[in-house]
Amino acid sequence: MKTDESLREERKKTDDAVKGDRDDAERDAEDVIAHARELADAALIVERVNADTEALLPPRPARVGAVKGQRAKADQAVRGQRASADRAFRGEVEDRADALEALLVHERAATDAYLLTERVRSDDDVANRDDFLGMVVHDVRNLLNLVVLGLETIRPLGAEKTPAYVSAGKVRIQRYVARLNRLIGDLVDVTSIDAGKLAMVLVEADAAALMAEATAAFQPAALEKGIALSAEVPGSAMLAVFDHDRMLQVFANLLANSIKYTPSGGVIGVRVEAIEGTLRFCVSDTGVGIPSAQLEAIFERFWQVGNDDRRGMGLGLYISKCIVQAHSGRIWAESEPGKGSNLYFTLPIPSSRR
Repeated sequence: MKTDESLREERKKTDDAVKGDRDDAERDAEDVIAHARELADAALIVERVNADTEALLPPRPARVGAVKGQRAKADQAVRGQRASADRAFRGEVEDRADALEALLVHERAATDAYLLTERVRSDDDVANRDDFLGMVVHDVRNLLNLVVLGLETIRPLGAEKTPAYVSAGKVRIQRYVARLNRLIGDLVDVTSIDAGKLAMVLVEADAAALMAEATAAFQPAALEKGIALSAEVPGSAMLAVFDHDRMLQVFANLLANSIKYTPSGGVIGVRVEAIEGTLRFCVSDTGVGIPSAQLEAIFERFWQVGNDDRRGMGLGLYISKCIVQAHSGRIWAESEPGKGSNLYFTLPIPSSRR
């Protein structure tokens, strides 16, 4: 979930910040040690120069021996000073590293506690949202059922006695009720997808017959808009394992999308073919087309052709993608603006049928 991802990013930022502080401390300590060594080396050079100067004086055995002894003492003193400085600064570096490590452990523990708290809060929010959505869906569907029952009371009086506007109004109301039911179903499906609980009942069946069923269901909508809708149904069964209602939902979303964006006089075709162990379905249309930059975006949640398009919530293709992927299939689009669109999806053919 997005909450988990953002919290993980916050945790990583904390770890990186603490690590940066530790690295800075180590670099500072190393700089101090290097400076101390430079001072010690400079002192050694001075001592040696002084000793060499003394050695240039007229050779006297006692004087030369004293110079050598003085140089040896100076070298030993510098080495001792360097070793002492190294031990002191190394201890300081280790102390800082231990302190930063303890701080890191503390910060990680605090971050873990924060993550746990936010996760619990997020889960509670999701549960409350689902409960609220469930109540709203239940109440709205009850109201829609009452509308449908009310329509049934409008009984036909015969073609010559029933006003045309009454019959037309009844048909429109039925269509709007069906559309509202689909929108409600989409909201419920998105919630199920987020929770990883999209229900599936997989059985082996004829996918070509399913395609023909879906096409027939959308013939009235296509005819009303003046669109020619047809399906190339194979003469023999094309078997696959799928959830009938879910795959019918995929066809419904693709066909509804094509009808929505195809102008009057356009053509929509549906076909299926067996390719490399899969059944590949295609819904093609002569509609407005899709820009190449949006061919992947159309399957994202709440996507719309334009910001001013409000003919849906932009969930149909997203839900279709999730359903197809749950069947181990793939879905994609091919299109050019003004040249129509081809929407494809695949279903695996059972290994026993290949």
